[in-house]
Amino acid sequence: MKSLKKKRRIQILVAAAVALVLAAGLIGYGFRDGINLYRSPSQMAESPPEAGEVFRLGGLVEDGSLVRGASETVTFRVTDGGATVPVRFTGVLPDLFSEGQGMIGTGRMEGETFVATEILAKHDENYMPREVMDSLKEQGVYEDPNS
Repeated sequence: MKSLKKKRRIQILVAAAVALVLAAGLIGYGFRDGINLYRSPSQMAESPPEAGEVFRLGGLVEDGSLVRGASETVTFRVTDGGATVPVRFTGVLPDLFSEGQGMIGTGRMEGETFVATEILAKHDENYMPREVMDSLKEQGVYEDPNS
């Protein structure tokens, strides 16, 4: 009788361990494309991203750089005061997107150009994404109006 109880306990422990490993594997598989690291233009100049790496780029849209193409393609440059990265985006830009304003784009590098699949812009006149604000402060370009 004792050996049967011992076998059942071992079977339950093995089944629980397999379920735990399977759950961890599925969670890792689900996150493989969902984690996008943030980079500023200066960080990209210091250490360029790997080929095909999807990441988030943020900074200020450089004044005088916004060019609207014949279709929905838009090109502009993003800067943090220390470096500048050319950006190409095909799609509809947010209503509050404009030159001199903060933005964050998700995409990947194609040659020297960041090809964005998604563009996020500030949602009111006082808002600046935290990551963008921090990288602009490092470059000495941004002063917080609230301080």
